[in-house]
Amino acid sequence: MNSSLAKFFPGQLIQHRRFEYRGVIVDVDINFQGTHEWYEKMARSKPRKDKPWYHVLVNDSYYMTYVAEQNLETDNTHNPINHPALGRFFTQFKNGCYIAKVSSN
Repeated sequence: MNSSLAKFFPGQLIQHRRFEYRGVIVDVDINFQGTHEWYEKMARSKPRKDKPWYHVLVNDSYYMTYVAEQNLETDNTHNPINHPALGRFFTQFKNGCYIAKVSSN
């Protein structure tokens, strides 16, 4: 993925503009990669499919969401989030961001 096209990056804290939950970016898709059925059912605001979409671990939950860039903003609290899957993706929390695990591939 060309990270220069995405506003957010893995490990960055975000807040959802509409639903106001906090979370951390796990992965970035340069454009929508879900199914037509999922989009019609879940993406009620009909965000653009040709812009970045993000996989997000939601604070104080077990959920991971898939969110269009237009629905996210930077979370400036600099507080870590609480999610049971953090250790699968990140090694530590430092300076307000999570540090991604390095892939061995």
